[in-house]
Amino acid sequence: MPISRSVALIAAVLTAAPALANDTMAELKTGGLTFIESPDVSMESEALFISAKEVRVDYVFENSAGKDVETLVAFPMPDLPGHVESDIAIADSGKDNFLDFTVMQDGKPISPTLQQRAIAASIDVTDDLKAQNIPPLPYAEGTAAALEKLPDAVKQDWLSRGLLYDDVYDNDGSGMKHHMTPLWTLRSTYWWKTVFPARAKVTVSHRYTPSVGGTVAISFLEEGQAKGDRFVEYSSRYCMDGGFVKTAQKLAKAETDGGANYTESWISYILKTGANWNGPIKSFKLTLDKGNAKNLISFCGTGVKKTGPTTFEMTATDFWPERDLDILILNAPEE
Repeated sequence: MPISRSVALIAAVLTAAPALANDTMAELKTGGLTFIESPDVSMESEALFISAKEVRVDYVFENSAGKDVETLVAFPMPDLPGHVESDIAIADSGKDNFLDFTVMQDGKPISPTLQQRAIAASIDVTDDLKAQNIPPLPYAEGTAAALEKLPDAVKQDWLSRGLLYDDVYDNDGSGMKHHMTPLWTLRSTYWWKTVFPARAKVTVSHRYTPSVGGTVAISFLEEGQAKGDRFVEYSSRYCMDGGFVKTAQKLAKAETDGGANYTESWISYILKTGANWNGPIKSFKLTLDKGNAKNLISFCGTGVKKTGPTTFEMTATDFWPERDLDILILNAPEE
């Protein structure tokens, strides 16, 4: 098991900012492409770049067989669950491609097929939504507006089947009202068929906007101390070392004394699953960009090197991913 470490950069200057109430936002775990397993296709290299604004993944595959290999390639989007208190860390764009996913093979863009299914109580209810012209994205404003127009009989049927929850609250000061809240989960996958030519290498690249969760304050300290369940969880998930924790404590104290207000961002990437290939990744390169030179970053990695004011790099040969990648960024206030 490789030794994990965290990388931290201490901010040189603390600027005054008002303290904000604590709040959280859930990040959606996303990963790379899924390939149908083939004993003939190996991954020669993977270059993975992750920042809060973009994820870029560039692969080189090689077909060692004397014949072409045709296979299915898929990019599973993260599940979007409907909930009474929705807390999803992506923009309410209302569009199907909510992560702005794009893919290219050998420099040519690919137009994949999008499959979307709505699931409620483990039952596929996609056709029910289509029949009533309800957008599949559970928390979009357009979905909420369409649900309010449902016939009463349909509302009662969907409530009894677990598609909806009748939430009663006053949202505009005019009194308590009934609001239909989606409870279904949207499952989306982009897929396409491709061919790996015999004894040839193929490049595949894809890009998307990550889901970034976070809080409006440093949340893993308990009254400024390194203790409590949340601290234990963060230590394991993000491999926070002593230097990172001590710096976070100083920042938290400075905020209490009227100093800068640092916030958290979380990015998760499914690294250990989602791809099948013949053997390990022969050459793996991970680049992380924390965005601002005054930000701090912590994650689990081996042999991490600082390569620029905001970038960190990890490389490996014959790499077998043993855990998913979780990244914690402490964001300095904007100047």
